[in-house]
Parts: sequence; C-alpha cells; structure tokens
Amino acid sequence: MNKAEVKKRIDKLKSLINKHRFLYHVKDTQEIQDSAFDMLKHELFSLEQQYLDLITPDSPTQRVGGQPLDKFRKVPHALPMLSIEDIFTQEELADWETYVARLRQGLRLRGSDSRSYGGQARLEYFAELKVDGFAVSLRYQDGVFQTGATRGNGTIGEDVTQNLKTIESIPLRLEGVAKGEIEVRGEVYMEKRDFEKFNQERKKKGEELFANPRNLAAGSIRQLNPKLAASRPLKFLAYDIVSNLGQTVHSQEHAMLRSFGFKTDPTARVCDTIDEVVAYWSAIKKKRDSLPFMIDGVVVVVNDNKIFSELGVAGKSPRGIRAFKFSGLQATTRVLDIQLQVGRTGAVTPVAILEPVPLAGVTVSRATLHNEDEIKRLGVKIGDTVIVERAGDVIPAVQKALCELRGGTERVFHMPTRCLACGAKLVRPAREAIWRCPNKEGCPAQKRELLYHFVSKKGFNMVGLGPKIIDRLLDEHLIGNAADLFELQQGDLAPLERFAEKSSQNLISAIQQAKSIPLSRFLVSLGIRYVGEETAIAISEYFGDIEKIRIVSKEELENIPDVGTVVAKSIKEWFASKENQKLFARLFKAGVSILKTKNYKLKTDLRGFTFVLTGSLQFLTRDEAKERIRMAGGNISGSVSKNTSYVIVGENPGSKLKEAQELGIKVLNEKEFLALLKT
Repeated sequence: MNKAEVKKRIDKLKSLINKHRFLYHVKDTQEIQDSAFDMLKHELFSLEQQYLDLITPDSPTQRVGGQPLDKFRKVPHALPMLSIEDIFTQEELADWETYVARLRQGLRLRGSDSRSYGGQARLEYFAELKVDGFAVSLRYQDGVFQTGATRGNGTIGEDVTQNLKTIESIPLRLEGVAKGEIEVRGEVYMEKRDFEKFNQERKKKGEELFANPRNLAAGSIRQLNPKLAASRPLKFLAYDIVSNLGQTVHSQEHAMLRSFGFKTDPTARVCDTIDEVVAYWSAIKKKRDSLPFMIDGVVVVVNDNKIFSELGVAGKSPRGIRAFKFSGLQATTRVLDIQLQVGRTGAVTPVAILEPVPLAGVTVSRATLHNEDEIKRLGVKIGDTVIVERAGDVIPAVQKALCELRGGTERVFHMPTRCLACGAKLVRPAREAIWRCPNKEGCPAQKRELLYHFVSKKGFNMVGLGPKIIDRLLDEHLIGNAADLFELQQGDLAPLERFAEKSSQNLISAIQQAKSIPLSRFLVSLGIRYVGEETAIAISEYFGDIEKIRIVSKEELENIPDVGTVVAKSIKEWFASKENQKLFARLFKAGVSILKTKNYKLKTDLRGFTFVLTGSLQFLTRDEAKERIRMAGGNISGSVSKNTSYVIVGENPGSKLKEAQELGIKVLNEKEFLALLKT
C-alpha cells in the first residue's frame, strides 16, 4: 500500500476500534472476542509505525481505555496507568529485544544490576501471567487503604473505593507499613469455578448470563451499590508498586507486595534470556486451562527499573514491557481469494485463502466459508478484512466480514456453474445448501479426496502415506484408485524424484501392514456418504460381517440405531455400484482382511451415559478417547443436548463448552475423564 492507502486504512481501523472499545470499556459488552480486537489494534500500531507522521492524538494507540462514566467521582492518577503493547509470535518477541538493545545503545544506557556480556550490559527480564481481569489502582496512606480507582482513560479514573473494600484479598491495612503513601496496581478478577456457579444461579432466576469472568468483574466494580459487589466472589492480584520504596528491580516489587499482604502471581519468575521467557510462555500455555482464572498471555518486562524508566514511553505504552499473547480463538486477517474444494462425496466447498495469521496456537492460511448461502449471509468479498475462528481441532471458519474497513477494491465472489476439476454441471439437491459435482466415478478431484480419506487414520491408517505422496502417485499414473495401492512394488517408486531405496521400502511396508483392518474402519475408509465413525461402529456391531452388510436390505439397515432412511439408501447405492463392486473385489484379492474389534475390559461401566468431546486432548487422541468410551459401554455424540451426560474438555474448547454450562451438563477435564475410566 502507498501512503494514501495506508492513511485510509488507518482511519477505518481507528473508527472500528473506537466502536468496539466503547462497547467493551463503557457499556461492559462486546461483539467480537478479545483476540480479534487485539489483532485490529496490532494492525493499526504496525501501520502507524511505518508512517509516524500519521499518528494523531485521537488514535486508539495513544490512549488506554474509554471515557470514565459520570456516575462515579473522577480521580486523577499520580502516574498514568499505561497500556501494554501486544505481541503474538516469538519473532516479534525477538524483534522487541533487538529494539530495546538499539534504544539502549543510542542512549548509552548501562544496567545497574545487569551482568556484562561481551562488553555490553546484558538485560534481565521478569515474566508473569497476564490475568484477564479489570485493572485498578489502590492508594494507601500510612498503611491504611484510602482510595481505589479504575484505569479510566489512563489519566483520570473512577473512584470505586467502596466496591474494592468488599474484596477480601485487598488488605485494608498493609503489613509492616506505618508511614508514607504507597500506590499499588493490580487486577480484579473472578475464578472460573465461581463464574460458572454465578451464571448457573442467574440462569435459575431467568436472568441474562455474563459472557466471561472479566465482563462480570468489570460490571461488579462499576456498580453504585457496594452491596452488589460484596455479593460477588471477586479477587485481586497485585503486580506493581508505583511508589518509590527503594526497589531497584521489578522482581523486588512482587516480594514487597507479598510482604504487604497481597496475593501475587506464584508462577512469576526472573528470566536471564529471551529463550527463558519463551520457555516460561510455553510452559504456561500448556497448563493454561488448569489455572483457576482466565489468562490471555504473559507479561514480559525489563527487570531493571532504572533501565525501564530510561527506555521511556512510545505513545501510551512503555518501551520496556510487552504482553506476549497466546493466539486466540479469533483473529483478523484478509481474504486474498476464494477458491473451491471438491470433496470425496462431490460437495463443492468455498474456501477463503487468507493472509497467514496465528490462531489458537497454529498459523492458518485457509478457512472454510461452508457454502454459497453462507457467503451471502456474511457478505464476504475477496479483499475483505474478516474475523476467523478456530476452536480445538475444528477447521478454521470465517465468522464475520468487517465491512467498515472496505477500501473499494473488494470483489464479489460468483459461484461457478461447472466443476472446475471435471467440467460436469454442478447440481444443488433439494433441501441442501451445498452444490455438488454429480460425476462420482469420473471426477479426478473426488477420486483424489477419496484416496486421502482411504489412507487416513480414520481409514487404513497407512503411516507415511499422506496427501503429497498420493498426489505424486496420481500425477505419475502409478495409481488410479485405492486397490492400486496394494499392488505397488518398490521398483515402481524407484524412478520418482526424492524416493530413495529406504523410503520406498518403508512406504511399501506401511501399505502391506495396513491390510488388516477392523470392520468399522474399513466401512469408514470406503467414503460412503453419511457413514462416519459412529454409524460405522453401529453397523459393524449389528452385523459383524462385511458379507452380510453387502447384501442386507434397506429396511433392515433402518432398524439400526443411528441409521435412518437417508443413510440406508446411501449404503445400498454404494454397494450396488458396479465400479464399487470391482473395487471391493480387488481389495480382497490384494489381501485385505477384516479384524475383530478390540475389546477393552475397563473397570467402569458407562452404559447409559452419553459423552461429547471438545478441544484437543493431551494424553489421548480423540479416537482413543472415543474407543475407550465405547468399549466401556458409553455412547458418543457430536452435539450437546439435555441427554448429554458428560462433556470432556481439552485445550481450546469450542462452543460446546458454553452449551454444556448453559444446560448444566457435567464438564470433565482430561484427568477427570481418565479417573472416571479407572484405567
């Protein structure tokens, strides 16, 4: 973008950020998740750093929060309550370290407590949790609590002293302090279990539920009636001393706060290097879900207070501190293109090609748009800035188009009428939102996707044989369908580039070892429409033999739980196809054999219980968890309902967790789930 385009983009970003900042900080509500909002602010800050003369006093990067509400007395801060600039990647953390080192060199700084390293004063860092709460400042006179204020606009806050006095973790008198003024800053928050109980009580009374603990904490502190705040289980975590008490490093302040009687972050630590900061961040990320309160990253600060002070402030954020965020469940990015993907059943799905963006721990560059109707509903155009969302192991999806940021160059997407892979005319069956390619036997895209599915973990689980190798085998005409895989010889792979003798031998061995397969996985591997894992297991347990399934009537199939008219019709059509009959015969001629299903003998009887899984598990794969539930007699469902017994929650859970909480369904983490199995 040239400078004029950057200015136009900056103006639109400022307008949108101010809108959502007002909703969140003044109205105590929000339309988008914090992670998406942070990405908007991050983009604005990055653009302004390219053209410093475009930074204006009214920019969101030059202020901290919304205007204070009139219903509270205004309180000026002795020292501004500044914001912290966000970073999202290890590369940005390293860039910040380089930036700080360059500033120090220019200012000829030397750290008072830093160790010399290669002739240079070496920085020391302090890392601590970034609690997702509500920032306040506490002023003590001669050891007695006098005034408590909100952040407000950073310079002037709101007097909420009486509300803060109701929080038990805020001492009304400091231990060991008799004289002088001391100002302490920290975070008001609510623990997750208290938040869940609070929302459950509101639900019983028919009252509106709070979206998250931070909104509840903020709303509680900003109530006129202190009794309301007193009725809510709020807590306080201290992280900073503004007053000069002789401390030379930030880590000393944490020790002093504890001696005064404040709760501080028990995980906080001094880090000698940026690598140690990254190690701390990674360790916290792994146990994030097990913490009693919500966090969205870690705060990294130059530990030496003298160096921190001399580094100064850029806009409204100190140069010597950064918030190293975890990538959220939502993020903002741009749609570079919209392409079509033809699936193994002929479904044609539009996919957004994105500017790569960190999201829920990974970098994503593609997101589903589901279907043509969804594109129209969202109003997404090529070139739009959008919010994408990912939860657990769910495929990223576009959630919202930020139309306010359009610059006029965006293009409308038009759904083609013919399959781009084979040229067949697309059809849209009645009562379906998806266009399909009807050329089941001649569409190369469908054949390719079916082969990907056939060799995957859900199917034959051919270790080492992924999409890239399948593509090469197809492009070299070494295979045409799944049965051809079992006829491959090591010599067939020798002419292929980058296929050494050892890798060829390993691949052939993996294919041959995969010949023995449980009946349920064999059914899944065939790619029969509507036949997923649970349906395949139900059919396998009912018949126990593939030959019976081949000749069974449609009516008998419909008698099986999880198999209705549509599924039964699809199964019968698959086995009636002459092409599929040929494939079936060739597979068995190649030596494919059906195994009996494993039979775990678990101590727990889960018959009559229905489980729903959401998020990524640490100790088990999702397939292993499902299999253990089934072998103990339990049922598995893909959606939460009043009939759900338990919801198993891993890292980055999706909307199923919220649905379970709203319905009062019992939620188990992975360790509690394993304890239930008693393995």
